[in-house]
Amino acid sequence: MFKASSRKFALSIFAMLACGFFSLSAQAKLSEFTLQNGLKIVVKEDHRAPVVVHQVWYRVGSNYEPNGITGISHMLEHMMFKGTAKLKPGEFSKLVARMGGEENAFTTNDYTVYYQVVGKQHLEDVMRLEADRMRNLQLDAKEFATERQVVTEEWRWRVQDRPESKLYQAFKAMAFVNSPEHHPVIGWKSDIDSWSLDDLKSWYQRWYAPNNATLVVVGDVDTDHVLNLAKRYYGPAKAESIEELKPQVEQAQLGERRLKMKGATQLPNLLIGVHVPTLKSAENAQQRQEVYALSLLNDLIDGDDSSILTKELVRKQKSVVSASSYYDPTEKLSSLFTFEATPSSGFSSEEVEKRFWEMIKQLQDKPVSEAALQRVMAQTEANYVYRQDSMRGQAMLLGSLVSVGLPLDTIDHWLLNLRKVTPQQIQAVAKKYFDPEKATVAILLPNGEKPTSAQQMSLQTKGVH
Repeated sequence: MFKASSRKFALSIFAMLACGFFSLSAQAKLSEFTLQNGLKIVVKEDHRAPVVVHQVWYRVGSNYEPNGITGISHMLEHMMFKGTAKLKPGEFSKLVARMGGEENAFTTNDYTVYYQVVGKQHLEDVMRLEADRMRNLQLDAKEFATERQVVTEEWRWRVQDRPESKLYQAFKAMAFVNSPEHHPVIGWKSDIDSWSLDDLKSWYQRWYAPNNATLVVVGDVDTDHVLNLAKRYYGPAKAESIEELKPQVEQAQLGERRLKMKGATQLPNLLIGVHVPTLKSAENAQQRQEVYALSLLNDLIDGDDSSILTKELVRKQKSVVSASSYYDPTEKLSSLFTFEATPSSGFSSEEVEKRFWEMIKQLQDKPVSEAALQRVMAQTEANYVYRQDSMRGQAMLLGSLVSVGLPLDTIDHWLLNLRKVTPQQIQAVAKKYFDPEKATVAILLPNGEKPTSAQQMSLQTKGVH
């Protein structure tokens, strides 16, 4: 099973949105429904190929987990393939494979997703299979013990053996004190060791219900036919009494937070983060417009080979081997605008940090040129045209928006709102949010040991934590 890092997945979803991935109104028929049991349904017809994407999104992830059982959403994702009263462990995947289809699952901070890509003639088959495990999962003690070992090995490979992942985990935990963003998706190791089968059963019973899920179907389908199938297979599922979580709003950061650690790595690593709003967490219209300005600022800093990071730090100064920035405007809670860099030989992390803030100071002191802003917008609009071919991508974007509580027309309005951003607004958000006295900084230094094979792989897939 695919166990994507939530950070990587969020980046891919945001890339689709930031690039105006597709137009809901222009491309095909889009419909929304809600069944009597509370299941939300989104159907988008796309008749270019005889293929259908079928996804179920549960509104639960690491941001829903209390201390003591962190990572339980990810563990439940593993267990969803271990059988029901009708299916033996692993049989779900075998049946989809016999259809010639593809199936997978992933867990993030805000949701857990299960999907299949099959020929359109198999839509009813996968819908029947997925609906079965929504409420009829068999949670066996032996399977639980075995799969906990699998997750433990995954933790070792993804975190313990990768100093950069350890750094990022500590960085997030330091940046978010009282927000559930503090917790890693895979969970803290002590919690993984302490999960019980009852914990898993309670979590499944509480969150895996039709009134906490969204069904997304995209492809060569007829909307009425999809709705009738959904009523037949998902309609009988009973709703659950789901209590809203109490707000856990991150407290304002009052000063700099700094961490330095050592690990078996060949090169140092630097992370800098500042707290910023998202479309969901924005408190008013002004903050929502700031989100669009922050998105364009991110593109200016790290959009392509002509971005500021590449031109200044990589090519001109040669102070970094690689550098990137990251911002996801569609997260459910407040987010971080993050800068990451690997210093070049002869440059310390502190020197690269200094140069980063010098770059930010220039953006604060003088608005970017209209030409630079238009260049970024031209790239965005070009991608708007060229990135309309993936049915799976369309489904991913639709499901992610609904799951965090954003309206589907966010996509159609995205380019329009980006076009309203001015150089002065970009300068204003740089001034407002990029304060070194309120930043979180984490530095990784080599400890002299040779990197493990997992760490070598981490270097090849840099930026994934």
